[in-house]
Amino acid sequence: MRVARVVRAVRRVAPADRVVVPVIVLLVVLANLVGAGVVTLLLLGVNTSDSTTARLVTAITGAGYLLLAVPVGTVWGLRRQRRTNAWLWSGREPTPGETVVALRLPADVARIVAVVWAVGALGIGVVAASVYPQPLVGLRTGLSVVLGGVVTAGVTYLLVARAGRHVTARALAAHPPDVPRTLSVRRRLLLTWGLTSGVPMVGLVLLVLDPTGTGTPGRFTALFLPGVSLVVGLLGTLLVARSVGTPLVALRRAVQRVGEGQTDVRVQVDDAGEIGLLQTGVNSMAAGLAERERLRDLFGRHVGADVAARALENGVELGGETRTVAALFVDVSGSTTLAEQVGPQEMVGLLNRFFAVVVDAVSAEGGLVNKFEGDAALCVFGAPAALPDAAGSALRAARAVRAAVTEAGEVDVGVGVAWGVVVAGQVGAASRLEYTVIGDAVNTAARLTELAKDHPGRVVASDATLGAADPAERRWWTRGEDVVLRGRSEPTTTWVPA
Repeated sequence: MRVARVVRAVRRVAPADRVVVPVIVLLVVLANLVGAGVVTLLLLGVNTSDSTTARLVTAITGAGYLLLAVPVGTVWGLRRQRRTNAWLWSGREPTPGETVVALRLPADVARIVAVVWAVGALGIGVVAASVYPQPLVGLRTGLSVVLGGVVTAGVTYLLVARAGRHVTARALAAHPPDVPRTLSVRRRLLLTWGLTSGVPMVGLVLLVLDPTGTGTPGRFTALFLPGVSLVVGLLGTLLVARSVGTPLVALRRAVQRVGEGQTDVRVQVDDAGEIGLLQTGVNSMAAGLAERERLRDLFGRHVGADVAARALENGVELGGETRTVAALFVDVSGSTTLAEQVGPQEMVGLLNRFFAVVVDAVSAEGGLVNKFEGDAALCVFGAPAALPDAAGSALRAARAVRAAVTEAGEVDVGVGVAWGVVVAGQVGAASRLEYTVIGDAVNTAARLTELAKDHPGRVVASDATLGAADPAERRWWTRGEDVVLRGRSEPTTTWVPA
């Protein structure tokens, strides 16, 4: 049963999680082989009269220690990162503490490698001092192993940091970075310089200043030590370049998409240092822009796109401005009886379909649906944005609403259109504002709507509206009656669709 549970757990783990530990182990072994190669070159570089037996004993000691130290260091590293392995293999998100441990993975492995090589340098140096006729050979050997350990630890850090990006990305996805938790870009570049220039140059200096007094570096070392330096330098530079360049390319593309208006942009946060903070910042910026666009959209749905744009650009304050506009008022006829017949839920759906017709017709002509009032709507043409033919736009929208409602056949409406001077602006309190228009044109449109409900064409416009409209629109209208509207003493000349 225990074996079956283990097999099921392995199947649940993502492929990338299954291979990350074996890959890191192989990379650590590779880094140790590189360090061993550097040590070998440093030890073979000077022609001495030392006995072959002493060389053989030192080489066997070093190889035996390396064979023993690599698996010990691997087990040590796995134990230090057992919390990371636990959440990776369980498929869950890490806790904040586990995230910190996971982000230390490259540094932990590099420290273990450094400790292993430091112990090896001491032990092999002591053995060499014992078996060589000149004890100072032990010092030369120990220093060579130290340089090899520096190379190994540095290469290990770069390799593990690259191989563990999947682990880093998963950890940071659960807990984005707030402070850098890995080497900065500057320190990575300094580390690369140390591997490519510092260690080889120090090695050559030590060979020239050989404490055994045996002379200068041989031709083999003079040729191959720079070659190893070039190979290690190329490897380190490529790793640093990829660790910096790859996320920067993704960030550049993300910023470009944001500049094009796409707010659903997200970049993977796979760096625990400065670049990771930049990745998190870009994600936060895109999320903030998306939220701003969502609020703009919601704001526009409630008050109208033009009003929202004006408020976002200039701010909002109580008060208004005098504008000459066309007001269109549309109201459902017999809505109370209709609500009793179809029920509240169906009535809501019916009104939503009706208002969709109104919004489409008004928006097509550049108007603003200022407010919904139960089963009625007030629409304005000429505020807040001016229109070249506000009156004509209102008349065309009225005819479009009538045609669409007649075609749908769900409700009966009355549409009134009036022209005149109004005050348009924000009214209410400092904590709760509403954009509205107040004036005679609005009142006239509402009164004409009541007349329109009893007219066969269901649309009535004032004479002032037709007078202000483009002459091309007038051919669609014919003069109606002169009517004294409620609350008025003078008659109003009306026009109806031809």
